[in-house]
Amino acid sequence: MPSYTPTLLQHINLPVPKGTLHLAQEFYGDVIGFESDPVPHLQKDFLLWFRIGDGPQQIHVAFENISPDSNIISSRHPCFQLPSPESLLALQKRIYEHKQSGVKSAAMECDQPGEENSGSKGVEYPTRFFARDYAGNRLEFSAAST
Repeated sequence: MPSYTPTLLQHINLPVPKGTLHLAQEFYGDVIGFESDPVPHLQKDFLLWFRIGDGPQQIHVAFENISPDSNIISSRHPCFQLPSPESLLALQKRIYEHKQSGVKSAAMECDQPGEENSGSKGVEYPTRFFARDYAGNRLEFSAAST
């Protein structure tokens, strides 16, 4: 397996209507039994994180108010974890170069290597980048915490 291949599905982001985090807490936490994980300070009123089992995998629940007629692109996404910052950068370069090629399978969007990422900022976030595949699906890639 190449060093730039993700090794873990780190999290999936699920949208909920604004004002319903308490319902998400009840469903995912109380009913299903997922343990809550701390969220980044800047987003504590907008999302919840739940840990799956004892491992690093999570479910993120966040507000999304998008109608079918909207021009806003969905924030739903999986996050794939890579083993190191070096492997993360190698994958980002591959996706960005493929995007630049303009072929039909190229990503619609990809954060440019060495530039600021398109996701939220904060000290709680690991090294990461975002891309949208050729069909518009949002993808997040992160490096394992060291």
